[in-house]
Amino acid sequence: MSPPNTIRVVNGLSKDAYTYYPILIVGAGESAIALAARLKEEGFDQFRLFERQAGIGGTWWINRYPGVACDVPAAFYSFSFSLNYKWTSLYPEGAEIYKYLGDITEKYHFVDKIQVNTDVSELRWLEAEQLWEATLTHMVPGTGDLSRRAMNQRIAEHGRESVYLRQEKVRARIVCSCAGGLVEPNAWPNTIPGRDSFEGPVFHSARWDHTVDLHDKNVVVIGTGCSAAQFVPRLTRAPYNAKSVTQVMRSPPWVVPKAEPPGGKEKYERLSPTLFSNVPGMAKLFRFLCFANGEKDWFTIFDDNSWNHKTRKTLELQMVDRMKSMVPEKYHEILTPDYAIGCKRRIFDNDWFLSLNNPKIELTTKPITKVSPKSITIGPGRVYPDPDDSNSKAPTDEETIPADVIILGNGFEVTTWLHPLNIRGKGGKYMQDVWDERGGAQAYLGLAMDGFPNLFIVFGPNTATGHSSVILASENMVEYNIKMIKKILHGDVKTIEVKKEAEVAWTKIVQERNKRGVFNNGCQNWYQRDGWNATAYPYSQIDFTFRCMFPKWSDWDLQYTPKGLLKKRAQQAAGVILLLGVVVGSYALRRQGSGVFSGLQTLNHLLRQYVKQGLFSALNLVNGVFGVKCQSLVPKTWVWLPPPWHTSDDRVRGGSSRSSLSVLPSNCALFRGHLDIDTLGGAGFASQFQSAAPHYDGSKSENDGIWDLSGYKGIEVDVGAGDGKVYTLILKDEEAQDEREDGREKAGINWEADFRANNDGENPAGEEAVGKKVWVAWSDLKPTYRGKKKEDAGVFKPAEIRRIGFMMRSFFGTQQGDFRLELRSITARKLASEGADTTVDIQE
Repeated sequence: MSPPNTIRVVNGLSKDAYTYYPILIVGAGESAIALAARLKEEGFDQFRLFERQAGIGGTWWINRYPGVACDVPAAFYSFSFSLNYKWTSLYPEGAEIYKYLGDITEKYHFVDKIQVNTDVSELRWLEAEQLWEATLTHMVPGTGDLSRRAMNQRIAEHGRESVYLRQEKVRARIVCSCAGGLVEPNAWPNTIPGRDSFEGPVFHSARWDHTVDLHDKNVVVIGTGCSAAQFVPRLTRAPYNAKSVTQVMRSPPWVVPKAEPPGGKEKYERLSPTLFSNVPGMAKLFRFLCFANGEKDWFTIFDDNSWNHKTRKTLELQMVDRMKSMVPEKYHEILTPDYAIGCKRRIFDNDWFLSLNNPKIELTTKPITKVSPKSITIGPGRVYPDPDDSNSKAPTDEETIPADVIILGNGFEVTTWLHPLNIRGKGGKYMQDVWDERGGAQAYLGLAMDGFPNLFIVFGPNTATGHSSVILASENMVEYNIKMIKKILHGDVKTIEVKKEAEVAWTKIVQERNKRGVFNNGCQNWYQRDGWNATAYPYSQIDFTFRCMFPKWSDWDLQYTPKGLLKKRAQQAAGVILLLGVVVGSYALRRQGSGVFSGLQTLNHLLRQYVKQGLFSALNLVNGVFGVKCQSLVPKTWVWLPPPWHTSDDRVRGGSSRSSLSVLPSNCALFRGHLDIDTLGGAGFASQFQSAAPHYDGSKSENDGIWDLSGYKGIEVDVGAGDGKVYTLILKDEEAQDEREDGREKAGINWEADFRANNDGENPAGEEAVGKKVWVAWSDLKPTYRGKKKEDAGVFKPAEIRRIGFMMRSFFGTQQGDFRLELRSITARKLASEGADTTVDIQE
């Protein structure tokens, strides 16, 4: 029988056969990629990503308009667990971000787990089986890139088979929705008549039609959001060379300058890849500074207090002065917003204002009142400033503008969460119906809804931020979901579901807070609809990070398995024992004589444990921002390192003086070691290694082969917390190294072995080699023990040490190893039991 945590086909030959997935992920955008990568880091790969579009990347796949780029520093728009040190600029264009996301899928080896052109159209909870049934719609390749309206139009004209191929029903224990928000474009504005009469191309910036030639064309752009600010300045330049661009604006955005790269654009682009790649911690530090700068904006702009009102006013005056210094005077009035900065999403841009000095580009707030085959009519009237404002000098006259192409830059449908995915939970109730009953789209921390067990959302309602990176918010949600998912996959819990009272209470807090905040401060924005804000998170990302790091378990209903219930009771019993220890220790303090010493020992032990737990929990937040992602930074597992050992310069080394022991921070692997073949166990080890026939794979089968041992310089070994041992060869021969770099060793080395050689941890090369080479070096560390009296203190003899234990922990992004001695002799064990200090801490 197949285990429950593997992908498999159930009832294979019967008509009710289905494919079972332990985890089904909806989407393949940045959130889904982050979740998949973290699942792989946790040692779990039995999942599948289903993506409607024809490629990965979500918004970075579908948005390909001229100038599409990240508007926050790229160092902050990358995953903390896999930083990119090679960004070509501070604000890279979309193609580079798309490549980065693709590189993540290759690095973590889950490209084969992504299925594109497949739409998850419905989810239904099966109460009896306690599984989700998902309806997959397999699509004609490429049709998933169309908007829903374009799909429906195609079906109406050419039939359903022109879009959909077939349907399939699968089942999953856990479903994670990573459906993005900036994907489905807004439709043609219903306030503009005559759309069907226009003879030229009409398309949305999110579905840019690269077949349309804009050369010497009159282009009309509807909208002045972030996308339009990026592509409008480029339309009159090569290679587009539009004859004219008329941009129709409903209301002015707040435009703030992009931060300048440290040292200037040229130096940053030239030096940052080298510095970030070679100076330890620099990339993480820069990422942290970007995060801190964003949080500063929250506390100065977005929070709700009297000080914020003052700082916003000051900043608004500065931005208006900046605008007036950059654009022609005729635009000063219509580009001065009448709402608080931060109410709408700010535009971070240095080009759009300057482009308005181009005589080929015209900006207007007069409404489009008519669309003709080759022109549009704007006016009479205006939409901004207020048409009833008699003091305004903004034009209101009617004007006919030639138009060959119309481009919509009017945003996305971000208030229709999870649409068009139909989700039916307990009792067959649809999630959308629950939202309608409760006032609008909502979710506990944007992550989960009551009545929908084992369904987790990444980037759900009220998780968007107007001041920080969506990557950080997504990572926080991924980490929270991982905590839930692991309980199910480890067999401790059958179902996890947020409590209704917790979800309702959280939503009430969010809505009340948003009504008092900057998002409800005199503007019409995409954060809210009909007074309900289902988009914005009303607090800082520091707040959200803490909430995601420390789940409030009392807000969740967990249906435990017998195994999980036993573990829970054991943990509760341990808590009771700790409490009793505190009570007993406190009582002992009040006694005289040896009782005082006993009580102090007890309290000292307990305090050290609690302080260590608290310290590392706090450091996990800092390390999360810097990029170290561990499930827990508190040491849990000892890895025993057998002889031979060698030490020098206060660094622990294995095998020979040319070998080193360090730590992998990316996934908190227990250790990484480089061991020289010539000294690792002698000839016996070499023979054992060669008999394993380590091979390399080439792009063609005839290029496959077996490396000869003489071509190896050494072995890199990664011992991961969940991945086991992975060995990589370090080659001596330059020609062999070149072959490896040409792709002949893509599959790695198919070989695993136990360096201990036997359960006793003895050195395969014999005790003679150990005595001459290793014990003397280890003694340099002088591992000591302490007795009850000063004269009882001493140094352990090497012969008394059976083996050395290694444990990793992290301190502000720096990995630190603890080395513990396991003793051979009865005398040494007795000394240890009488107070010997057998632990040596070495900063790596």
